[in-house]
Amino acid sequence: MHGAGMVGGTLAAMPPATTPSALDAALARVGDRWALLVVDALLGGPRRFGDLQRAVQGIATNVLSARLRQLEREGVVVARPYSQRPPRAAYELTGAGIELGGALRLLAQWGAGAGGEAEPLRHPACGTALEARWYCPTCARTVDDHESEGLRYL
Repeated sequence: MHGAGMVGGTLAAMPPATTPSALDAALARVGDRWALLVVDALLGGPRRFGDLQRAVQGIATNVLSARLRQLEREGVVVARPYSQRPPRAAYELTGAGIELGGALRLLAQWGAGAGGEAEPLRHPACGTALEARWYCPTCARTVDDHESEGLRYL
């Protein structure tokens, strides 16, 4: 059970963390399956509501509307009106939304490698499955997995 621990043989609530982690903050903004699928659908460029609904299979119109409003509030998506009567907008990613696309690609890579039926992201020029790596611009080199113990968020 998250947030609970044993005290004297009984279950007691543990004090909440004083500072949310970077992952907590990210999940609070977009930690929903539908929100992430909407962002993924927008990585190819702006789309209208109907186009998004077709691109995100299975999403109900009320859920899509709610996720678009949430993503707009969080600065991930911007709505650009193209009609006043009736009011209609095309949706596109902000800079923050485009950055989130990198995290989605990492998540997709993980999903493809988890033994599922998902196809990995491939390089369009040669068809090879892509691999993500962390890169340190100061050292001008990639950071290997065995170095991950010392990594920290700033």
